[in-house]
Amino acid sequence: MFAFFAENLAPIMFLSLIVVLLIGYPVAFALAFVGFVFGFIGIEMGLLPASLFGAIPDRIFGQMSNETLLAIPFFTFMGLILERSGMAEDLLDTIGQLFGPVRGGLAFAVVFVGAILAATTGVVAASVISMGLISLPIMLRYGYDRRIAAGTIAAAGTLAQIVPPSLVLIILADQLGRSVGDMYKGALVPGLLLVAVYAGFIAVMSLLQPKSVPALPAEARSLRGLKLARKVMTSLIPPLALIFLVLGTIFIGLATPTEGGAMGAVGALILALCNRRLDLTILRSALYATAKLSSFVIFILLGARVFSLTFYGVNGHVWVEHLMTSIPGGELGFLIAANLLVFFLAFFLDYFELAFIIIPLLAPVADSLGIDLIWFGVMLAINMQTSFMHPPFGFSLFYLRSVAPARAYRDKVTGETIQPVTSGQIYRGALPFLGIQLAMVMLVISFPGLVTHYKSGQVEVDPSEIQLDVPMPGDAESNPFGTPAAPFGTEDGGTSPDLSSVDFGSPTPDFGAPQQ
Repeated sequence: MFAFFAENLAPIMFLSLIVVLLIGYPVAFALAFVGFVFGFIGIEMGLLPASLFGAIPDRIFGQMSNETLLAIPFFTFMGLILERSGMAEDLLDTIGQLFGPVRGGLAFAVVFVGAILAATTGVVAASVISMGLISLPIMLRYGYDRRIAAGTIAAAGTLAQIVPPSLVLIILADQLGRSVGDMYKGALVPGLLLVAVYAGFIAVMSLLQPKSVPALPAEARSLRGLKLARKVMTSLIPPLALIFLVLGTIFIGLATPTEGGAMGAVGALILALCNRRLDLTILRSALYATAKLSSFVIFILLGARVFSLTFYGVNGHVWVEHLMTSIPGGELGFLIAANLLVFFLAFFLDYFELAFIIIPLLAPVADSLGIDLIWFGVMLAINMQTSFMHPPFGFSLFYLRSVAPARAYRDKVTGETIQPVTSGQIYRGALPFLGIQLAMVMLVISFPGLVTHYKSGQVEVDPSEIQLDVPMPGDAESNPFGTPAAPFGTEDGGTSPDLSSVDFGSPTPDFGAPQQ
């Protein structure tokens, strides 16, 4: 029994973590608890050194001094200021008026605003809740199918996972040991392509089922001509300019993600001040939410450090590598298995938990197989979007359920009675968009160039082609490193020093008599 436990301590530890998480303990404490318990067991069994936990302070201070993670509170604060100062409402109203005459225009507006909010807030909850509060009543008012309306809002909110400057991409880059800027560049094309596919799905529905996504009636399109142009200039252009400023400086290498996030936070404050919507209540609320989310991330990260210390100590990484590399199919088999693992674990874990628990185990295996880690990270980031769309556990569906009408109500504009949105309608509406996300994962696997374009312009060096030519002494025993300059060499290139012309000054120095 002792031998069996000692040989299988790593898989037993991993299964114990899953059991503790399913019981309902907070993730950060579950990780640390399992790490400490199995660490003490390993020490008592003589499998681990008694000094194992002496490395924990260094790991904690190492994470606290990680400048990359500073981008998380900066981007979170930027998004919360813009969202709580009314930017989301103005964006939805403006784009809704632009697309109003088009069949499915409100749904198009939700998708495009979701992409813009993803590039400013980077937080799924903020995007889904704000769009659910603002756009869902309007879509219900004008006869949108409840399943399409709910699915569009939930899916558009999850774009905050993949559209830079996503918080998930920052954490993935940190866990994979890669540049955040490269991760942003790699995720840009798949993120924009996902937005286009969402819009394409709505366009198809407008052709197949036109009554499910009607255009806005003329009386609902209150902005036209100069009024609409002025609204676009004041509500749409400033946040887009801020997005391009932040991401542009990161992409061209002028600013690090941390510096870009700080610049974005300052820009959000300036925009809120210019719109006269910044007060002490909004500022205090945004600071509190930022501190709460950042603390949540850091506690999970520290718990993951304790878990990984013990897990690596019992050769858990070796067990995972042997397990994943033994899957038939080589690189493709590993990619399919890794994506299936993340897909099914997303039923129970959110994206932060997946990033801190699963990614450190899969990354070494991917690296050993020669897989580009930026491509691997973007692929898993798209897959992790499904953690928000899984019925019945998807967090995006929970967020929408919290703001969707649960009972019939009288519309304040039309005076008609609006029926509630049921949980079943929300779940059924999420399924087509869940399928689109999975199809995007397969598309990225099939066409790596969608991500690896980030390497364009970079000079790649093949280590196998590097040659080191070191001159060796010849037959005449000449100096292999060249002739030294005078006064330590001679004018004719010889190696014997000529000191006859060297002036040591006057009087001649006396070095004393040699010792006997």
